[in-house]
Amino acid sequence: MSRLIADLGIIHPLQKALKDLEITVATDIQEQVIPIILDETEDLVALAKTGTGKTAAFGLPLLQLIDIENKNIQTLILAPTRELSQQIFSNLKEFGKYIPEISIVLLSGGSSVKSQVEELKSTAHIVVATPGRFLDLLEKGALDIKSLKHLVLDEADEMFQALKEDLMPILKALPKNRRTFLFSATMPGELKDIVHNYMSKNAASIDSDRVTIGHEGIDHQYIVVEPIEKLDVLLHFLNSQEGGRGIIFCKTKAAVNKLAKNLAIRKISSGALHGSLTQGIRDRIMEQFREGYIDILVATDLVARGIDVKELAYVVNYHLPDTHDAYVHRSGRTGRAGAKGLSMTIIQQEEVKEIAGFEKELGIHFKPIKKANAEAIEWNNTLVWAKKVFKTKPNREIPEEVKQQVKTIFHHLTKEELVDKVLSNYLAENS
Repeated sequence: MSRLIADLGIIHPLQKALKDLEITVATDIQEQVIPIILDETEDLVALAKTGTGKTAAFGLPLLQLIDIENKNIQTLILAPTRELSQQIFSNLKEFGKYIPEISIVLLSGGSSVKSQVEELKSTAHIVVATPGRFLDLLEKGALDIKSLKHLVLDEADEMFQALKEDLMPILKALPKNRRTFLFSATMPGELKDIVHNYMSKNAASIDSDRVTIGHEGIDHQYIVVEPIEKLDVLLHFLNSQEGGRGIIFCKTKAAVNKLAKNLAIRKISSGALHGSLTQGIRDRIMEQFREGYIDILVATDLVARGIDVKELAYVVNYHLPDTHDAYVHRSGRTGRAGAKGLSMTIIQQEEVKEIAGFEKELGIHFKPIKKANAEAIEWNNTLVWAKKVFKTKPNREIPEEVKQQVKTIFHHLTKEELVDKVLSNYLAENS
């Protein structure tokens, strides 16, 4: 039986903020991590997928351990992407709202280096940062890290894969007597080396519900298609998920742009997210997604790391990921916090043999789903077209005289007759 967070030693102001957020019961990772950070002195390695509440697991006790009288940086939290660092920063601000004396600073792209240098001249108890921006400011002498006591490496596997050149100089520069808390969904060999070289030999180790990628909360499925059918099969799937929200993963930025364009042409509510977009555009798209103004994100793996959105009905692997670890991170976007989720993979015949490797390595089972037949695809495309027409804004530049002539042509038709004729015309042109 899960314990209440209030029973884990969290102080009243933090409990009050959690109550406002309607968070009372501890998740598995919170139940294990919070007492270790609060009551012990060793480092920590925690294997946990996204969506398990790990930001609160390290954020709550680290807020509690801040010495308000010490104006210097005491805690550094590093995350691989701007989106994830922004998410962590927002969560910490929410958790600490009844302890306003604690200063939390975000250091990532999207804000000028000059403005962040100025911000650091004031009190900064906790810094949340991406490695690149933190290293830049460290080399400029804008950071006083002599009082640093705690380092958090979140999504560590992704950071060491994509950002190792920035991360290694940071690890070497930080005070040696710090405590390090490493959180990762997977533990590749290179990350084990880092643990061995930069963390205590007596570090506590937690494997929190790592197998939950295969639990009953997420249904893993795949559909085999011919390349020419891929978009139509995706559209058929999306229509079956109408009302639900999800993320479609592509391997490359070019593929994200192409698919997003295809969805936009059909007036399907979606947005593209990849690393070549400006931070302002990425922030705007994420805000639209979080607020429900768009239902679908088309994204590459890295930028999707910061997406912490509840109630995602599905993820789609439009391209099979290159690694098993990437599949863990993709699938972990759905079925969060005990909800049901669906991870759908659309593959070609020659990729089917790779599914067995994912099943063996991750301890999960993929259910093969028969693709829709040609007739079902055709009728679905008709519905996609009808919705596109419905969402099309009237063209104000059409002369009123022309509009009246068109109305005269259709004047004697009932609504049903007009729909029949328009549909027949569409099917004739698309057969």
